[in-house]
Amino acid sequence: MANQLRNHLKFSWKNYLRALKQKRRIGFLGERVFIDKNVELLRFPKNISIESQVVLKEGSRICSCNENAKISIGRNTTVGFHTFIYASEKIEIGNDCLIAPFVYIVDSDHVAAKGKLINLQANVTEAITIGNDVWIGSGAKILKGTIIEDGAIVAAGAVVSGHIKTNEIFGGIPAKKISERK
Repeated sequence: MANQLRNHLKFSWKNYLRALKQKRRIGFLGERVFIDKNVELLRFPKNISIESQVVLKEGSRICSCNENAKISIGRNTTVGFHTFIYASEKIEIGNDCLIAPFVYIVDSDHVAAKGKLINLQANVTEAITIGNDVWIGSGAKILKGTIIEDGAIVAAGAVVSGHIKTNEIFGGIPAKKISERK
């Protein structure tokens, strides 16, 4: 693979031990998954599926927040430093994706009706789907109900809520189409 990160990624015995430990805890763990230090698979790890050759960089947090919430990460995908993926319903991430550091992907939101304490109100959830060959830039936020089709790019710092079509490039707050891959 001609990728700067993967060309210089060195598996140590610690990476193998981390993968072995997680293989017993989660629903599925493919071959040659690189799990860096301080990676956490939280709450209901049996609902997490990670395909082969995924890279989970230091400090990333992947959380199936309840017994029905599902998370799947496709093969050859990289999850950057301190990225949070929190599912209350379902988050699917395709193959060959690049998720930069400090990205936040969450499929739920709080109801905020007037006259009632916010912390007493229900969560609203809607699944997130991220296709294959997607690049999500550093610090981006992917919110509930978002669909990102194959080959799309999300610019650094963008806040995405909606539908990004194949090969579109979105950026800004809120994210809007700024270009297309050529």
